Amino acid sequence: MAQKVKTVYVCSECGYVSPKWNGQCPECGEWNTLNEEISRPESAAKKISYSEDQFRAVRLTEIGEQQEHRYDTGSNELNRVLGGGLVKGSLVLLSGDPGIGKSTILLQTTQFLGKAHTILYVSGEESPHQIKMRAGRLGVNTDNLLILCKTDAEAIAEYVRVEKPGVVIVDSIQTMSISAMNSLPGSVAQVRECANIFMRLSKGLNIPIILVGHVNKDGNIAGPKVLEHIVDCVLYFEGEKNLSYRILRAVKNRFGSTNEIGVFEMKDKGLAEVPNPSKALIEGKPVNVPGSCIACVMEGSRPLLAEVQGLVCQSGFGNPRRTANGFDYNRMAMMIAVLEKRAGYFMGNCDIYVNVAGGLRIDEPASDLPVSLSMISSLKNENLRDDCIAFGEIGLAGEIRAVGFAEMRVREALRLGMKKCIVPKRNLDEIDQGLKAQIEVVGVTNIRRAYEESIK
Repeated sequence: MAQKVKTVYVCSECGYVSPKWNGQCPECGEWNTLNEEISRPESAAKKISYSEDQFRAVRLTEIGEQQEHRYDTGSNELNRVLGGGLVKGSLVLLSGDPGIGKSTILLQTTQFLGKAHTILYVSGEESPHQIKMRAGRLGVNTDNLLILCKTDAEAIAEYVRVEKPGVVIVDSIQTMSISAMNSLPGSVAQVRECANIFMRLSKGLNIPIILVGHVNKDGNIAGPKVLEHIVDCVLYFEGEKNLSYRILRAVKNRFGSTNEIGVFEMKDKGLAEVPNPSKALIEGKPVNVPGSCIACVMEGSRPLLAEVQGLVCQSGFGNPRRTANGFDYNRMAMMIAVLEKRAGYFMGNCDIYVNVAGGLRIDEPASDLPVSLSMISSLKNENLRDDCIAFGEIGLAGEIRAVGFAEMRVREALRLGMKKCIVPKRNLDEIDQGLKAQIEVVGVTNIRRAYEESIK
């Protein structure tokens, strides 16, 4: 007698299975994450007996070292984020907002990869003619690019096993499905199982596979959280669609460092890499205008100079308005409280706006000092030095605390022609004496001293 099919609800965040729907997941506490799935009863579990022929553990000392074989993508910025190139046999997930440039950068990459490898581009969203039109606009005309517009993950996997292309691109994982499953494409079960198929395919055939992933309204990758655990590398596109700059960030990377970024600029012929992002981000900085300060933040192993703008003005309403763009709002509120309580700069009845120019988002504590200096400058209507940068963490007692990579930040400032650096006093000993002879480095311990130095 055939067993009945039942409906269960699976949490997209933690995988918790519930027989009924709940607004909040009992396991992880997230809201509206339980999705309906069809569960088929499993047959009785087979008894597995251990034999030495089937299982053999290997000692760590017996495993030989093997250098990862990497493919050059033709883009220095993309290679940097991947840790040096696309690793053979890796599974990479590329995600971002709609229209941010995911498909564009992948199609551009095929032009260079096509010189030495056969690339299979699997699209579940576009027709071959649409891809051809976009390829023509981007200047992609390689003969080694194969287009396959299918959504059956098992059929695609069989095609890859037979043809054995050098690189596979799947756009997107949310459109793939398995015909044996009753759930719709993009559901938690479909995304999870399709990702498992491509994971086994990449490891079994030792070919790199790149998956394009959509994001939901909260900005998180759509589908189960296990999708990010399955893949070897998670890349995320950041930036506003209305701005020209795009930032590609490595959130997870088993073959390189995390939090590395690549900076691109969207042009009429696709994405162009920005070899000197610090210069591009501060290029349009206004001269002799209050409320503008240059910060130096670390993105992975790369120091970046960015312009932080602050605007403080009298409020015309009972409740002053506070807005932060590119900077954490709660961190800004804490800085305002410290400036009032510890430094004597009263802003309680003022509207305050903080903006990071160029579409960059900075979350590093070292950006506390330049943000505070920009707000004080706007409040007092005094200009800060245009050739001065600042970095440092501000504590609740108003002290300037030390940050990491101080010497790298100062060298980046010197490379771009800055004349003065305001740093935490405890970081002075880390900076080389020869470097101090080329650029003025001032150590400070409190906010008032930092502001006095920034206007000299």
